[in-house]
Amino acid sequence: MNFLACASVMTLNVTLREMDSNRTLDLDEPSTYMLQEWIISPSYTDMKMFLIPPIVCLVAAILVIPSILFVIFSSFTIRQETRYLLLGNALLCDLMYLFFYTLSTILNGANLTLPKFACVLLLFLLAVTYCGGLLTAAAMVLDIFLAILFPLRYVAILPSSRTKKLIVLIWLSSGVFPGIIYLVLMVTQKPAPCPMNTCSVPIILVMTLHGDDAVKLCYMLSVAALFLCLALIHGCYIILYLKTRQSGIWESVFSRASVTFLMHHTILFFYFSPLLALVVETLLYINAVIGLQTGIWMSLTICNVLMVLPKALLPYLYGLRYREISSSLKLIFRMKRLRLVSPIVSP
Repeated sequence: MNFLACASVMTLNVTLREMDSNRTLDLDEPSTYMLQEWIISPSYTDMKMFLIPPIVCLVAAILVIPSILFVIFSSFTIRQETRYLLLGNALLCDLMYLFFYTLSTILNGANLTLPKFACVLLLFLLAVTYCGGLLTAAAMVLDIFLAILFPLRYVAILPSSRTKKLIVLIWLSSGVFPGIIYLVLMVTQKPAPCPMNTCSVPIILVMTLHGDDAVKLCYMLSVAALFLCLALIHGCYIILYLKTRQSGIWESVFSRASVTFLMHHTILFFYFSPLLALVVETLLYINAVIGLQTGIWMSLTICNVLMVLPKALLPYLYGLRYREISSSLKLIFRMKRLRLVSPIVSP
């Protein structure tokens, strides 16, 4: 029996019980209310327009991220510096996240149902790559923090060998947290009478608000951890500004330090905005200000636009600002152009 038929039977049974007991729908039964709204608006055809932003962001990232990664890992001098190793790891996480999320969006837009194991694996990879990018961003801020506040001891504190161990730790930490949440949910969850076979991240975010206490606790812990990480990043930037504002590097609005600081905060804003929007959506939905259909539209906007946009902008606003990377890319493209236009000399 498919979900719609199962939901119809359950809603009919609830209605008959309500007629017999002469009472109205109890709002403390969110699953019943949710099923009724799903019957009213079960179609996803109007949501296929949200396929465009992830695909555009993935294409924009593919145009530049592989070239930057090639420059970083092919040059011995560049890959010995901590900032470039961290930048390469951040770009790799963002590219993988965009690929997996775009794949998930296309599969859901085509109404293709993944097997349970494939869906769990895809969601796990999305969580790992997103957490990896966020933790790498925090490590990049820590790197800048140490380089500015402790310039004489910076090389001893964070050499390239220690940076590689830090990157391994970031990947392990990114996998541990989603893995623990999955194990907790797998142990605590009971089989639902009408399970929804969906692998859509926006739909799952809305469905978590109808889960039991374990699901809601994991949801709140995840949002709180992300907010804490981003707050620490923002706090480090504020400390750096307060420590360096008397050095004279901030006098000109168009100085390299001012522009770099603005770029960093622009990226931070794009990382903060999805979480703020997610919290606002959660509060509105829990307090019955918006319905399920509006909640799904908001989740689609958050996941398909706000969360993928900074990952597409990061290589352009941040990666290409490094002189070594930009000059190496110009040299590579200049050599390719010379090879294309150079005449073929016959023997």
